[in-house]
Amino acid sequence: MFVIMAFSLITTVFHAHAQTLEPRAYTNTPVGMNFLLAGYSYAEGALLFDPSLPVTDANAGVDMGFVGYVRSLGVADKSAKVGVLLPYAVLDADGYVEAVFRTREDKGMADPSLYFTVNLHGGPALSFEEFRDYRQDTIIGLSLKVTAPLGVYDADKLLNIGTNRWSFKPEFGISQAIGHWILEAALAAVFYTDNDEFDNDKTRQQDPIYSAQGHVIYTFPGHVWASVSATYYEGGRTTVEGISNNDPLQNWRTGFTLAFPLNHNHSIKVFGNSGVSTRTGTDYDALGIAWQYRWGRGL
Repeated sequence: MFVIMAFSLITTVFHAHAQTLEPRAYTNTPVGMNFLLAGYSYAEGALLFDPSLPVTDANAGVDMGFVGYVRSLGVADKSAKVGVLLPYAVLDADGYVEAVFRTREDKGMADPSLYFTVNLHGGPALSFEEFRDYRQDTIIGLSLKVTAPLGVYDADKLLNIGTNRWSFKPEFGISQAIGHWILEAALAAVFYTDNDEFDNDKTRQQDPIYSAQGHVIYTFPGHVWASVSATYYEGGRTTVEGISNNDPLQNWRTGFTLAFPLNHNHSIKVFGNSGVSTRTGTDYDALGIAWQYRWGRGL
């Protein structure tokens, strides 16, 4: 059977920043389905879990494992999904802070992510039996992702796995099916609460980051699908103790996704992304693989 979009939750592994690429985020799903996710990703380059930190010539390698759960449901006769992702990371990084070279090794839980999406148009809430006759046309949806400040954080260190702040990412998306092709686009903004333990006892604020992303998806026989994606994001200027920094983001990233079913219940996804034009803090390459197990009424 088909490979469900629950995999899109995996791209929130590096927090809910605007650079995440999420094909099939608004794909319709039968009500009452459950998805268990597990996987591994590796990223290397000028990667910071908080990309606006005042670190220059940063280089990091991040190994991350993650587990997640997604549930499909109906909201006012519209299809919707809720999910949670729990990542665990091993960080090996170095860089210059005020011309002083520093290294950092750490491991532990990264900030978990919570996810909710609802299809406002073109995605009715359907049972598994009703879904057999469903064919996508145009889907318009909304989503909200929240990261909680529960990751490992040391106020004495600038480089951390956790961010010690909440983030909120509302997004508007549209998905258009044309034969075996699906064209998608989304607009989003990420809002941050203050980190009041930055560099020991300082308060750091960050402006919202605004983003746009697009995906071209093709479905092959056997319910295998692949996508190529691109995103542009800007904003995110920071302020520390009332002093504004000259560190706004203005970057492009591209990526790919390949997903295929192993059998009726199990699926695999391979994904990767890379910076194309980078101004601040996110010039890195990432690769990952994930497994999905699904179950539910009528399956």
